[in-house]
Amino acid sequence: MSTIVAIATATTNGGIGIIRMSGKECFTILEKIFKPRNPQKIEEIAGYSMKYGYIINQETKENIDEVIVSYFKSPKSYTTEDMCEINSHGGIVIEQEILKQCLVAGAELAEPGEFTKRAFLNSRIDLSQAEGVIDLINSKTSGEAKASFEQLQGELSKKIQEIRKLQLDIMADIEASIDYPEYDDVGEVTTQKMKKALTDIKEKLIKLEDSYSNGKILKEGIKTVIVGKPNAGKSSLLNAILNEERAIVSNIEGTTRDTIEEFVTIHGISLKLIDTAGIRNAKDEVEEIGVQKALKLIKEADLIIDIIDNTKTLENEDKEILSMLTEKVAIIILNKIDEGDAHLENSKEIKETKKPVIKISAKTREGIEELYQKIIEMFQLKEIEVGQGSVVTNIRHKNQIHKAIEAIKEAEEVLEQELPVDLISVPIKQSLEELSAITGENVSDDIISEIFSKFCLGK
Repeated sequence: MSTIVAIATATTNGGIGIIRMSGKECFTILEKIFKPRNPQKIEEIAGYSMKYGYIINQETKENIDEVIVSYFKSPKSYTTEDMCEINSHGGIVIEQEILKQCLVAGAELAEPGEFTKRAFLNSRIDLSQAEGVIDLINSKTSGEAKASFEQLQGELSKKIQEIRKLQLDIMADIEASIDYPEYDDVGEVTTQKMKKALTDIKEKLIKLEDSYSNGKILKEGIKTVIVGKPNAGKSSLLNAILNEERAIVSNIEGTTRDTIEEFVTIHGISLKLIDTAGIRNAKDEVEEIGVQKALKLIKEADLIIDIIDNTKTLENEDKEILSMLTEKVAIIILNKIDEGDAHLENSKEIKETKKPVIKISAKTREGIEELYQKIIEMFQLKEIEVGQGSVVTNIRHKNQIHKAIEAIKEAEEVLEQELPVDLISVPIKQSLEELSAITGENVSDDIISEIFSKFCLGK
């Protein structure tokens, strides 16, 4: 493979910039552009060491920048190839000039994620670990970062390999029953073992698949839609949670005519907050579009916060929204307790929803912490203990696990029907292949290319 190079730090002014290079000709190229203060032959330089010196213009021999170069020798490097990292001053012009000198000396510009792709192709990490890299980079919360780091460390891979070993053990038993059909006790023991093993495998896979609901929360946040009739305090609640004046607040009804989306982190978990247009009979076409968006978001939400003006009696719009909450995860907020209290929590319509009710003042922030605690309780966020077991955060992994479960169920059906034992091997092999796609042992080049195309340059 060619020697690749890319700027590994963000392309902006900063204290330090890093230009990363990897490949067979890495050190040969480096010698052309790097003038160390204390020259040594590459054979004499230890891996995981650094040298101080200057990057020079190959044509003019002028110094470009004062740098420190880190040396990583094959196979003990990120890519398992010879690698170096040029630590320069963090100016965009300087970084680009050093990159140019590397290219002129014989390196090729790396594609997005190509360093990590080489780590995968060279078997230093598997595909799920590689995906953990990009998830860690893109983490929005500390919880997501911890889950991504565990994936990078191979925790999910270990679980998958444990399950695959159980499947391979079944395959070995099947082979034994085929090779030694004259021994009836072998077949009997094999059938008993397979029933228990298939149940065990299915339970482990289901546990992994179920962890995705928590993993999705860690990665994407809880899609939280704030609804209510106009002027109930939706925008005020959004501002109170964000602790900034993000949405326009006015006594004029219908101020919010489109959705406003913001992320906020509560105790390490992200909420994707969506403030919607007030739900009522729209006064014009633009407001009608906003109302329809709000109704659509109600259907898609992980959590609905229905905010009601607690200084007034329930109106038709309030009752209509309450009727939409029956099958949804929702919290009813009675707002404006600083202005009065109509004791709406005692109303028939609110009681019938059987949803938690919290009284707040969005203006003074009274009751906001109680709202946070209720969300944590409802989504059992304290149970998302990263480190207590693998949490699946990637939809691709979740889909492969689901396919593996379906294959195991098919194997169980074959066993129940007392069909020839060798027929069970077909769905078990299918399940093995589905799990292998997670770690990259059985995955198409197109999927590999798609995964690494999401990476940034230099990683």
